Amino acid sequence: MKRKSCTVVRSRQVESVPPLRHLPLVDLLVDTRTELLELAVRSGMKVLEAMMEEDRTAVCGARYAHEPDRAASRAGSVASEVVLGGRKVALRRPRVRAEGHEVSLPTFQVMAQTDPLNRRVVEQMLVGVTTRQYARSLEPLGEDVTSRGTSKSAVSRRFVVQTTAQLEKWRSRSLADLDLVALLVDGLHVGEHCLVAALGIDATGQKHVLGLWDGATENAALCQSLLANLQSRGLRTDRSLLVLLDGSKALHKAVRQMFGEAALIQRCQVHKARNVLDHLPDNQRASAQAILTRAYGSTDITKARRLLHDLARRLEEDYPSAAVNRTGNLGGLFP
Repeated sequence: MKRKSCTVVRSRQVESVPPLRHLPLVDLLVDTRTELLELAVRSGMKVLEAMMEEDRTAVCGARYAHEPDRAASRAGSVASEVVLGGRKVALRRPRVRAEGHEVSLPTFQVMAQTDPLNRRVVEQMLVGVTTRQYARSLEPLGEDVTSRGTSKSAVSRRFVVQTTAQLEKWRSRSLADLDLVALLVDGLHVGEHCLVAALGIDATGQKHVLGLWDGATENAALCQSLLANLQSRGLRTDRSLLVLLDGSKALHKAVRQMFGEAALIQRCQVHKARNVLDHLPDNQRASAQAILTRAYGSTDITKARRLLHDLARRLEEDYPSAAVNRTGNLGGLFP
């Protein structure tokens, strides 16, 4: 009998591969960074304490040393604060007394100044950090370090004080050195306030923000006060100057009273186009905007006038308020 051959398939042993383990590297890096920052802060505090002690030694001499000519003496330490990392940090300050008075240590005077803290607050506000989120935006100091000055109210007070001082300094600077050829004055409504801004352009084309004034409305008294301030700071009013306005009658009157005929008043084309388009329905604004752009961008005065007159006649039939605008005549389209 013939035997059948059978093929035996031996299964290969497959070595088991251990599963990959996921290491929380992001969390590890964050924790490491936090620990490094805390270590740096603790080290910095130790260095600061050592520097203040060196200052005291320079004034009082070495500890326990007998120096009969010594003018100052050690007086223990007292709880104080220094500015570090955008906040006030508590520490023990070495004391020195001489002739019944406290002697200041140079290192502590520098570290206790609030100017860096004020600058840090303003910088954080300018990049979009709110007063409520200020504390979270700072580097960690560690649980054993006591700090303050990061609350919403404290940050808000410092921001107001710092910006108010800078604004007053900026608004009082001299304008005598500026060779201005154009002056732009415009009112911006922010909530219930009307902020009137003045912008100057010199002979090289560089722009200079001249001032900012706050008022309830863009009235004649505010505009006259604005221009009087510019004149008192050195702005020349005895020579020709191109003045661009937004169409406000109060501004026009104030400029004419201050500069007289030396002011070449020009209506702002952006404001004029905006006023015209606001009186048109949506389906008419694109064509009117195109004509205004061509006219205001043309270097041919005859062509520009023809385009504006044609647009005024067309708008007068269906949209008279857009053609007349604020001037009461067809010349309302002209800046």
